[in-house]
Amino acid sequence: MRDDVPMRVLIVTASIGAGHDVPAAVLAGALRERGATPEVVDGLEVGGPVARAIVGGASSLETTAGNIAFEAGYLLGTRYAPMRRAGSRVIEQIMRRRYERFLAEHPSDVIVSTYPLTTELLGRMRCSGALATPVVSAITDLAALHYWAHPGVDLHLLTHPESEPEVREIAGLRTRVAAVHGLTDPRFCDPPPRSAAREELGLAGRGSLVVVSGGGWGVGDLSGATDTALHYGADSVVLLVGHNDGALARMREAYGADDRVQIWGFTDRMVALLAAADVLIHSTAGLTVLEALMCDCRVISYGWARGHIRVNNAAYERLGMVDVARNRTQLAHALIAALAAAPSGFGAPDLPAAADLVLALASEGKPADALR
Repeated sequence: MRDDVPMRVLIVTASIGAGHDVPAAVLAGALRERGATPEVVDGLEVGGPVARAIVGGASSLETTAGNIAFEAGYLLGTRYAPMRRAGSRVIEQIMRRRYERFLAEHPSDVIVSTYPLTTELLGRMRCSGALATPVVSAITDLAALHYWAHPGVDLHLLTHPESEPEVREIAGLRTRVAAVHGLTDPRFCDPPPRSAAREELGLAGRGSLVVVSGGGWGVGDLSGATDTALHYGADSVVLLVGHNDGALARMREAYGADDRVQIWGFTDRMVALLAAADVLIHSTAGLTVLEALMCDCRVISYGWARGHIRVNNAAYERLGMVDVARNRTQLAHALIAALAAAPSGFGAPDLPAAADLVLALASEGKPADALR
């Protein structure tokens, strides 16, 4: 890092749930600690109202139509190569000019994208020679990595080392890949003991604890997961509905009188909660699964196997990382087994810090492999 001028890092996220904003915020904090100057921006706002409307529509998942649109959009835009290539061109046509203006007005030494559609755009701009600034993709899913990975990206940062083969398949064998910490709360690397976490949350002495989570979107079969947990061994349930006000109202109506159930909206207490829990039942894959495993909390994926989440579920099963339940009967069997299981010992592997690798790339100032 240069001694005279702080390194400037532009971090592009998307405010459609917590899965992109949290890594952006955590990385920005680590960069500030290292003397850099990070700027976090909502990539969809930069991309303009059309981009926001297209992607925002897929996040309205309370209706059957919204679920169908999400599934169809994923299948057509990601799983089939011709449509994927066409979708990539459409993304560029919609957003490129706005990004060129924004990047000219906000110069940086390196750009980090925590959102796959903006990664795709920046990678295309890098390959075409329209963007000279090195680009980093911060990948927080395990699988389904089209758009997360791109040949024009200079460095792919992974939260799961197991993702590397898929990244190389998409971006090329020569692409730079590194598994890292620093895209989730650093306290997950050294979580508190279960007893201390329960004491902190006021849950000491309440027996087995199951966390039911709908992710930042608050989606999935939350009531089915909660009922199953209460029937098959949970003494207490903490039910997470994220930013979904409709789900919050429904769950309060269903469980407000049951003192075994606590209903939480979006929370910043996930380290303590997952450290306190015996089992997490989670609907939307992503970072929450990894965070639970780092806290030695058993994980069951259940309740909303749509689009890329279904692909991540298949990867979890293939790698033996997480149990996947496709119906309530399977959930009951998985929960009984998880509550009876010994600690997994998964823990947190020894990995480099994302912020250090981002700043090292900025210092190099080298072009992407695709441009050499």
